[in-house]
Amino acid sequence: MLYPMSHLAKVDLSAKLSKQQGLERLEAAQERLLRLRLLLGGQIGEKRIGPPLCVLFEGWDASGKGGAIKRLVAPLDPRHVRVSQFAAPTYDEKRHHFLQRFWNVLPGWGGMTVLDRSWYGRVLVERVEGFATEEQWTRAYQEIVEFERTLAAEGTILIKFWMHVSPEEQLKRFEDRAGDPLRQWKLTDEDWRNREKRPAYENAIEDMLDKTDKKRAHWKIIPGDNKPLARVAVVEHVADTIEKHLAAHGYKLHDAG
Repeated sequence: MLYPMSHLAKVDLSAKLSKQQGLERLEAAQERLLRLRLLLGGQIGEKRIGPPLCVLFEGWDASGKGGAIKRLVAPLDPRHVRVSQFAAPTYDEKRHHFLQRFWNVLPGWGGMTVLDRSWYGRVLVERVEGFATEEQWTRAYQEIVEFERTLAAEGTILIKFWMHVSPEEQLKRFEDRAGDPLRQWKLTDEDWRNREKRPAYENAIEDMLDKTDKKRAHWKIIPGDNKPLARVAVVEHVADTIEKHLAAHGYKLHDAG
């Protein structure tokens, strides 16, 4: 009997861009994104605000989320984008439904939010580490799908990234951080423990991708072993997705200025 290849196994982690190629493509993609962000914000073009834009990042420890986010927001006026980072919920946050703490940072019309970690913690770390019961994380898939459906129904452009790296590349980055006094703070005992649980996390990731990849909220898996390629792929995908969405809703993309 033939079984389908897993989502992660399909990713070509050997793909590469040179630093120069990466810089050239990144600069072009950032220029596209800046123009599109000003269009969404009603600053250029028809001067009407566009739909909310929410870009969500999940990924392995040391997968390059921070570097990708830095390049994504670099060309943008800081007044026009919000970056929100989420760690473990606080005592008070645990008293509420797990989605409650994300509502206040979501963008409104004309706005843009980038999420460094998100509501997917319920079906990833909380599942694997036992912070949520099986009934809770099993139920969460449909709760997340419905949550994202309501956002899309209100017009939100929701872009979801999984930053993927091989265990070998992850180990190399851990060791690089451990040897750099200015980056040691990025590496914790928890990171090393999570590495030992990679098979359990891979199972959780596969379930997440299977159950929450929907028409209005697709996952984009980014091969992260080569940093120039990963950073370019993120910015290009965001720009491509915005263009497709705006074109489908009658925005004039080529007359803005």
